[in-house]
Amino acid sequence: MLTKEEMPDCPVATTVALIGSKWKLLILRNLLARPWRFNELKKDLQGISQKVLTDSLRSLEEDGIVTRTVYPEVPPRVEYSLSELGDSMWPIIKAMEQWGLGYQKKMRHTD
Repeated sequence: MLTKEEMPDCPVATTVALIGSKWKLLILRNLLARPWRFNELKKDLQGISQKVLTDSLRSLEEDGIVTRTVYPEVPPRVEYSLSELGDSMWPIIKAMEQWGLGYQKKMRHTD
């Protein structure tokens, strides 16, 4: 979690500091749909290493964006989902999706 001293003055910079990496954004995109297990995320996010996924999920959890739930089963089942704070990022991800769709459409028609 960012301390007061680490928090940028600019609110856009604060958002980028929390979710600005490619992998964090794609993790959030997936978690907006439903809770995911670690191996499901690893399989769906082609190219992500186990270490980067682990580090990204831990960071998102520490920042209060993701919730990690361990179910008392054998073997233990762990699911990752968005916290209430994470759910509030829905408009950001949706806006990025809409912009990306528009860009893709425009670029397809310029060939």
